[in-house]
Amino acid sequence: MAQVDVYRDTYARHVSDERSGEAVRVAGWVDRRRDHGAIIFIDLRDASGIVQAVIDPEEFPEAHKLKLEYVVSLHGVVRARPEGTQNAEMPTGMVEIAVDELTVLSASETLPFMLDDRVDVDERTRLEYRFLDLRTPRMAANLRARSAAFRAMREVLDGLGFMDVDTPTLIRSTPEGARDVLVPSRLRKGSFYALPQSPQLFKQLLMVAGVDRYYQIARCYRDEDFRSDRQLEFIQLDLEGAFWGREEVFETLEQVISAVVERVRGMKVPTPFRRLTYSDVMDRYGTDKPDLRFGMEIHDISSLVGGSAFDVFASTVAGGGVVRGINVGAVGLSRSAMDALTDRARALGAKGLMSLVVEENGLRSSIAKFLSDGEQRSIIEALDGTPGDLLLLVADTSKLAGSVLGQLRLELGQPKDHEELAFLWVIDFPVFDVNDDGSLSPAHHPFTAPIDVDEMRTSPETAISKSYDLVLNGSELGSGSVRIHDPIVQQQVFDILGIGPEDAERRFGWFVKGLRFGTPPHAGFAVGIDRLLAILQGERSIREVIPFPKTQTGTDPMSGSPTPVDDEQLQELGIALRPEVKAGD
Repeated sequence: MAQVDVYRDTYARHVSDERSGEAVRVAGWVDRRRDHGAIIFIDLRDASGIVQAVIDPEEFPEAHKLKLEYVVSLHGVVRARPEGTQNAEMPTGMVEIAVDELTVLSASETLPFMLDDRVDVDERTRLEYRFLDLRTPRMAANLRARSAAFRAMREVLDGLGFMDVDTPTLIRSTPEGARDVLVPSRLRKGSFYALPQSPQLFKQLLMVAGVDRYYQIARCYRDEDFRSDRQLEFIQLDLEGAFWGREEVFETLEQVISAVVERVRGMKVPTPFRRLTYSDVMDRYGTDKPDLRFGMEIHDISSLVGGSAFDVFASTVAGGGVVRGINVGAVGLSRSAMDALTDRARALGAKGLMSLVVEENGLRSSIAKFLSDGEQRSIIEALDGTPGDLLLLVADTSKLAGSVLGQLRLELGQPKDHEELAFLWVIDFPVFDVNDDGSLSPAHHPFTAPIDVDEMRTSPETAISKSYDLVLNGSELGSGSVRIHDPIVQQQVFDILGIGPEDAERRFGWFVKGLRFGTPPHAGFAVGIDRLLAILQGERSIREVIPFPKTQTGTDPMSGSPTPVDDEQLQELGIALRPEVKAGD
């Protein structure tokens, strides 16, 4: 077996019929091996693609021992494949390499699973062998898309004069809604750093520092329950601009997102993106992150049925509630399917679900006998019904009726074009969320500017903020706002939230101090890159576009983290585990 110092001079994808008769050296993994006795074919795969190589086992007997995923270096002459053996669907399918030198660079053990997108493998096994999983065509494509997205973001923002500034990873704990991930200090025992949930306060201080345009592809950490679109650690594109308002944010983000989509998907995105207020989307879709690829909007028919003989409608409206509905279309559901829908509505919190089928002369339903002909016609007209359509109605509080119908809409609706990208800016969020106990919490974060400061002081429950979300196909990509740059207004927000001056000083004093030294008006945004890439790549989980993700329980099957540490390490940090915690390790 020959030894080589130069492993390759050509990538697989560059082996083409134009290079017939040329000697090349390629290197990569054995993707397939076909031993015909007198001749051996292997498909060699590298980062660029696959090329077929032909080996004479009499000249290279070690070729009989080649297995899948062996790493080899091959030298040979490019030649046309024999008539009838060409593969037009393969970029290099018209040629092959006649091998005159073979070097095995690395052997491979038997694979735990085939590296083929057609093979269904348990996710935990895939994550345990993530270094193999990333070799599959699908995952390799996701990695390339991730890199291309980063490159497009940087190109646009660098071209617009933004400065790439990194912010600290070890910071003071300033909870922003989720639990902080804490890091103990060895030098100051009993004290802890926190990993940043976002660079929010630091990027605002960069505005105070005179950085005109800031961006960062930032790693963030949130100790929250996992879902398909959440991870303990994730990355976001973080932006901030001095002397900026909402329009500058939108214009910049639309350029960035358009460039990413074109680079990853090869398609143009119409701009400007559509805009709807928070009030509009909640009324029409029952959620602040609606999927606009299909209709099925929610309609309020309270005024049409408030005087109905059907007591559920009449009593609900009389009590300050609403009757709202959606038109599911001519789905032709069976009785059992309808019962399952009703059970689903109840599981979502509704007392019940009224179903009505549109017919030529009115509505077919168990409640139709309580509705006058005029009321039936009004319901059909309001929900734009045609014969065969199924109408679903919920009578309850406005918030609950909207949330139930909004969820049913998502579960029953189907976009006509699954490749469509429906971007939406949701604007004019409330400053505060009203909790069930009547207390207030920030709708976004406590550094978001209100549209009207006086209104915020006098009517905080209904005050509107200068905040905005970017939504794509029913997923929230990120949020942003015009920030508070006046320390007096910032303290007023703290006061409304029940954060007194001493508490504010303890938690945010280091940040508010900066606002007292000449802070320009500023605004910004953060885009969840993992979520954006998952949608662009057609993946249902962000774990598929993250190189080394955690499972839904926060573990890493590949490295085995998190793991206990020995007592000596804990003693250095001044930490002692409670006996019941230690026993549970």
